[in-house]
Amino acid sequence: MCGIFAYLNYRVPRTRKEIFETLVNGLQRLEYRGYDSAGVAVDGPNKTTDINGNSICLIKKQGKVKALDEELHKKDSLNLEEELSTHFGLAHTRWATHGEPSALNSHPHRSDKNNEFVVIHNGIITNYKELKEYLINKGYEFESETDTEVIPKLIKYVYDNRDNENVTFSTLVERVIKQLEGAFALVFKSRHFPGEAVSTRRGSPLLIGVRSDQEILNNIHVMYGSGHLKDGEKEKNQHNSPDDATQEVKEVEYFFASDASAIIEHTNKVLYLEDDDVAVVTKGVLSIHRVNRQAGEDPVRAIQTLQIELQHIMKGNFEAFMQKEIFEQPESVVNTMRGRICFDSNNVVLGGLKDHLKEIKRCRRLIMIGCGTSFHAALATRQILEELTELPVMVELASDFLDRITPVFRDDVCFFISQSGETADTLMALRYCKERGALTVGVTNTVGSTICRETACGVHINAGPEIGVASTKAYTSQFVALIMFGLMMSEDRLSLQKRRLDIMAGLKDLPDLIKKVLLLDDGIKTIANELYEQKSLLVMGRGFNYATCLEGALKIKEITYMHSEGILAGELKHGPLALVDKDMPVIMIIMKDGCYTKCQNALQQVAARSGRPIIICCQDDPEITKSAYQTIALPQTVDCLQAILSVIPLQLLSFHLAVLRGYDVDCPRNLAKSVTVE
Repeated sequence: MCGIFAYLNYRVPRTRKEIFETLVNGLQRLEYRGYDSAGVAVDGPNKTTDINGNSICLIKKQGKVKALDEELHKKDSLNLEEELSTHFGLAHTRWATHGEPSALNSHPHRSDKNNEFVVIHNGIITNYKELKEYLINKGYEFESETDTEVIPKLIKYVYDNRDNENVTFSTLVERVIKQLEGAFALVFKSRHFPGEAVSTRRGSPLLIGVRSDQEILNNIHVMYGSGHLKDGEKEKNQHNSPDDATQEVKEVEYFFASDASAIIEHTNKVLYLEDDDVAVVTKGVLSIHRVNRQAGEDPVRAIQTLQIELQHIMKGNFEAFMQKEIFEQPESVVNTMRGRICFDSNNVVLGGLKDHLKEIKRCRRLIMIGCGTSFHAALATRQILEELTELPVMVELASDFLDRITPVFRDDVCFFISQSGETADTLMALRYCKERGALTVGVTNTVGSTICRETACGVHINAGPEIGVASTKAYTSQFVALIMFGLMMSEDRLSLQKRRLDIMAGLKDLPDLIKKVLLLDDGIKTIANELYEQKSLLVMGRGFNYATCLEGALKIKEITYMHSEGILAGELKHGPLALVDKDMPVIMIIMKDGCYTKCQNALQQVAARSGRPIIICCQDDPEITKSAYQTIALPQTVDCLQAILSVIPLQLLSFHLAVLRGYDVDCPRNLAKSVTVE
């Protein structure tokens, strides 16, 4: 996800060099989030200035924050020693979602060549195409490929068509966010409102840090307006706490960020914005604006004290990035679905595929190609994709696919699944299929990656950057993205409508069910305490959960260096049963689905050989519990989504095993996050 940082010093003299250092340090605290470019907006020389001499300078650079820092310090037109008593600067690290990584696509984005309004954004604007078309028709020119650029253009349009000259900065922003759909955290700067800051959020995090030698208010009263008054009237009437709004402030500094890691070194006093809050700093005074008050809404926002150490803030309260990413899955699956599923109308639209849908429906077969975890995501969804598309689905390991010189035809559709979008074997398989005329589809977590660029169409899974080498949230987001593809393909199949509705209902409940699974972490840690000295571990299942066994075993191999093997329970008597005895740890996944009775038979085979199975099962299943050495009971969902819930205990188990064995969870030996060579 993108990183937002902004800094406002009010009557606190700072040299331009100090301001740059503050902005750059803020971005560096957010580097762990992953990014491809960075930029800042500050007061400074531009081609044009207004009648008061105000102008905004944008400096943007592809690559690391270090490259931006070097660019800032060699900017000849900026006097680094100039002291500014009051100044507001924006900074941003971009992780591409629309448009390839480049200086032009990086933030801050501007309203026009005069830089009248600039904005930094974290999130996705799902209706940007409609807004962009409208603004182009009104004569506004666009220079980037991003969804974000519609925001500064839209606020300029609102400003150009304002009712009167007294319109406030916050009113402009309120009018803009009413037109936006999707998720966003936004910070605005304008040369028409020098020294003022406006920020807002919906669905993406944003907090404001406050530092002052003066006594800081513990509470900020919310100001409400009807939303139907004229500009002048609205500003006059929306202050329900005029004393707080007009208090005199001598010296104060404000820090705006998408993550507390960028703020904690400056202050531990922070205000967390809520959805549709519009936070405004005018003449050093912070106020919160909302158009309407909702029933039961607290009209006060509390200034909170962060009780965390700087060295721990980047991982939050987690021991490792992998653990953090496991616990981010309720949010990451929502981000994968956001703007694509309408649960009211039961429609699914994957924008990157809709223009090719007819061609895909006419194809001979679907070929899903990936490596490692991405291969497992394809395998996990093969059964439901065959059911929903009524097409044969081949799932291929990219390296083996190439070794076999597999026949590919012009009426095949080939999916290339990769978290990084740079996986070498998958990329070579892509080029192999393109040469043979097949339609190529990318499923990646990195816009602007090679696979993203070279495929004919695709799906961005929007899981957010993964820092840990062992993939967790990207796996579940790939899983959800492929399920959505199946739902989109089957929308006009009358015989499949009940099945589709059941899956849609399951997807709607999925984030809450994942949260319930994560509550089992302490029990899973107890199981890890019994297993961490073992040398080997078997994971068994079948049907929808066979891929879960492979993925769980892979996680254990990756970060614990323990031998582990995922076994198809249907093959147990064809060899693997020889491994089972009282000393061999066995994890069995037995869910209430079409393979339930068959899995019970496998369980009896293990129990008869003195095995002590640890069973991942559904809640309220006493029949299975009687034969288990230990159980991990999960909430039940529709069969094709159950594997998303059943993989999470294995992710947690692998994490705890690695910690107990004393290994670096995020950086396992011999492995890299992106495998860019064969």
